[in-house]
Amino acid sequence: MIQCENCELCEIRPDGRRIFKCDPFKNIKEPECIAKWQLIRLDMLVSGYQEMLKWYGKLAPLQDKLFKYMQHEIDDMSESESWKLPEEDDEDEPENENDV
Repeated sequence: MIQCENCELCEIRPDGRRIFKCDPFKNIKEPECIAKWQLIRLDMLVSGYQEMLKWYGKLAPLQDKLFKYMQHEIDDMSESESWKLPEEDDEDEPENENDV
């Protein structure tokens, strides 16, 4: 099996970063290259997901504050419009006195 460092499709930069010019649909040298390519892509997906989770962690307190504020506003609206509804204390009295 050819190591990536020895392949002409791999370029190693002075800072140690590797640039892979291989494409699994065009120019793969060995079958193991596809497995390596899949691992690299999977690693990229996982790192992207972890970054997304970090952002969600930063946004969570703001989201909680927003939900509390919205709940407070909804409660205030419900309370301010409660005068429009009839009183519920009259439930014990019959509606018509003829029904008694």
